[in-house]
Amino acid sequence: MPATTITNYSFISTFKKYVNSSVILIFFTILALVCANIPGVKDWYFSLWQNPVSLSLGNFNFFSHGGHTMTLGQVINDFLMAIFFLSVGLEIKREILVGELSTREKALLPIIGACGGMAVPVLIFWLVCPGDAAMQRGLAIPMATDIAFSLGVLSVFSKRVPVGLKVFLAALAVADDLGGIIVIALFYSSDIDFMFLILSAVCVVVMVIGNMMKCRAKFFYVLIGLVLWFFMLNSGIHSTIAGVITAFCIPATLRKGTGHYLERIRENVAKFPVIDIDDRHNTIVLTNSQIHTLKSIESAADKMISPLQDLEDNLHGLINYFIIPLFAFANAGIDLSQMSVGSLFSGVGLAVMVGLVVGKFVGVFSFSWIAIKMNIVKLPANTTWKAFASVCVVCGIGFTVSMFIADLSYAGLGADGAALLAQAKLGVLVGSVVSAVLGVILLGRTLPKELK
Repeated sequence: MPATTITNYSFISTFKKYVNSSVILIFFTILALVCANIPGVKDWYFSLWQNPVSLSLGNFNFFSHGGHTMTLGQVINDFLMAIFFLSVGLEIKREILVGELSTREKALLPIIGACGGMAVPVLIFWLVCPGDAAMQRGLAIPMATDIAFSLGVLSVFSKRVPVGLKVFLAALAVADDLGGIIVIALFYSSDIDFMFLILSAVCVVVMVIGNMMKCRAKFFYVLIGLVLWFFMLNSGIHSTIAGVITAFCIPATLRKGTGHYLERIRENVAKFPVIDIDDRHNTIVLTNSQIHTLKSIESAADKMISPLQDLEDNLHGLINYFIIPLFAFANAGIDLSQMSVGSLFSGVGLAVMVGLVVGKFVGVFSFSWIAIKMNIVKLPANTTWKAFASVCVVCGIGFTVSMFIADLSYAGLGADGAALLAQAKLGVLVGSVVSAVLGVILLGRTLPKELK
């Protein structure tokens, strides 16, 4: 099978996973909004996330921060989202090594587009909320593109969308996530505890040494990663960064190389007798030796998959069907009775909405247009400028990382912070919906009726 065919098959498989998760995400987002606005239910909904959660052994509580037991909402946003960022980190590392960010030609356009898609929304947010320090804590909220929702929009048009546009959008969303991770690490850390920071560094060193010693046991890295998460949680660096660091420490290579395991499989397969074509439907009772040989083949096949790719694949179900829907259910609930229509036309709500709808489009399209016109990169194959611009509109769909950064920006600031957080979430939801609707309308008009 040609390499391009394998790459396309891998991308299509990933594309379908994100499309399926986007449907579930929409359902839980709507469910959260319903629960947050039904009398009698909303009190239960908002109090649910304040319940304490502990995982204790003696006097030690794994879910504790500064000696205080974490709430269910904090466990979701700090621990489960660390697993989400572990998955994101694995995806970024794979894309850099063998995917759409692995070569200059592949990576440059989505990276340039992502830079514009991060810079312009931040500028718009700053212009809408000038001089207000509390509001400007949310500058980074409209930076991110939600890969599940955005690819879900493209799925509406099925085979009408050129593969180059799908790859561009997916790679741009990955680059956006990397930018979001850097922003979280640099600007959402406070009250650094150097003892826990040193212990965190020790965990990283242990994982690096394990890598150098060709340790390929996923359990080793996951275990050290859990310890790293606890130390970083209490160090002042945001704990979700532990997931990214762990991801980049997980090996992407095999202990003995692909050829070794392929040869082992061939040798073991050759031990089985050639079956006559007339006997191929008959059941053969295997000998103990043959069972042992089959297990050896299975073991070699498993070892041909790197720990990085194996863990990324295993996490897809957990992330897409549990963690992200739960995060959406816990964070998308907004009590609309406490808000006015004016919340969308001033302050944080307006800054986030315009940042997503206008800022993402202007940033991604303008930076990409300049790079293409300067012959630094090329327009994706089999597409037009109008279709490309339509995909840039879809980039304004921000959800998971935008909601996450909104929580980091305003949670814990008292009543004023709670009001700003609700405005930010409303801006994310409305901005994302507007970008999705505009994207669908424009894609319907600009995409070819069928690909040649």
